[in-house]
Amino acid sequence: MNLNVLANNVRRIRTAQRLSQPVLAGKAGLSVPAIKNLENARNEPRVSTVQAIARALDVRLQDLFAPARELKTVRFRSSRRMQYRENILAEMARWLDDFVWLENALDMHLPFALAEVRRRCNRRNIVKAASLCREELGLRSTEPIHDICGLLESAGVKVLPYPMASDGFFGLSIGEEDGGPAVAVNVWERISVERRIFSAAHELGHLMLHPGAYDVSKTEESKKEEEEANLFAGHFLMPDEGFQREWKDAAGLDAVDRVFKVKRIFHVSYKTVLSRLIEQGAADKSVWARFNVAYQRRFKRKLSFKEEPMGIDPAEPYGLQPFDFCEDRFSRLVRKAIESERISTSRGAEMLRIPVEEMQERLAGWEALR
Repeated sequence: MNLNVLANNVRRIRTAQRLSQPVLAGKAGLSVPAIKNLENARNEPRVSTVQAIARALDVRLQDLFAPARELKTVRFRSSRRMQYRENILAEMARWLDDFVWLENALDMHLPFALAEVRRRCNRRNIVKAASLCREELGLRSTEPIHDICGLLESAGVKVLPYPMASDGFFGLSIGEEDGGPAVAVNVWERISVERRIFSAAHELGHLMLHPGAYDVSKTEESKKEEEEANLFAGHFLMPDEGFQREWKDAAGLDAVDRVFKVKRIFHVSYKTVLSRLIEQGAADKSVWARFNVAYQRRFKRKLSFKEEPMGIDPAEPYGLQPFDFCEDRFSRLVRKAIESERISTSRGAEMLRIPVEEMQERLAGWEALR
């Protein structure tokens, strides 16, 4: 019995089903210390204990002992030490395995639509690289991206919204050799939707500009690569021609309203708008302080750098909502697999990382709204 594999799997499935340790203990008829000891791999549990946990989680006993595949072509860097790095990678591997299995079982594999364009993406001209990708995806030079998840998924990029309570981890990406290309984006409630959208575009930038950087053994951030991916993301989401047109059209507005209007059109952060003004020479770095002074004068409160306006004041523009960053394809494949009886309801719940009860409610919703 491999205690570390068992511990990681129990913790992974429990958190994916949004169960606390006390709730799992109650469902399994065990004590909370027993669950804690198992998840910390402190001592070997009885077979009956593992069987009870498998029943409580509604998974097969063998699923708790199956080691996760080791990913190799991953770009997972952080400015801080990631305590749960190995668990995240294990979760990514299982999600990718499920995704690829569904594609093969349903004969619905999508090739990476930007594979050829990548050869023409040059790090010396990142704005051009972003433009080439937009053009290949059928976007006009002034067109906002209203559904970043749907756009990436239609291009063969797998998208996983992954909630993790950390403001030091925004996302990661995985290469084709491991079942990608794929991007995982942190959708923790404290991370704004604008930041989630930017993170997805940022990871696409790494896929297009830094294919040689996909090595799971590397953990240190490259400041230059991060800056390049940020520049790519900004121009992918908000192309110059579209930005200049909208910025000019809003010229008569108050400065704060002008920034908010443009940011809302392109589904970006106000920071992306101010950065573009600096990049184009329309403003210098003092624009940050001047904008914050104007914001504070208008709404009677300061705006922290990590914050995105969320409508605290009735007159304040509302930020984007969670449904503005919502994956569709994986969920759709799970639905098709259940309805075609390729997988069971409980297996579908496991794939979607939701409790079986929630899966049953979703099935009822599918039946009611076809």
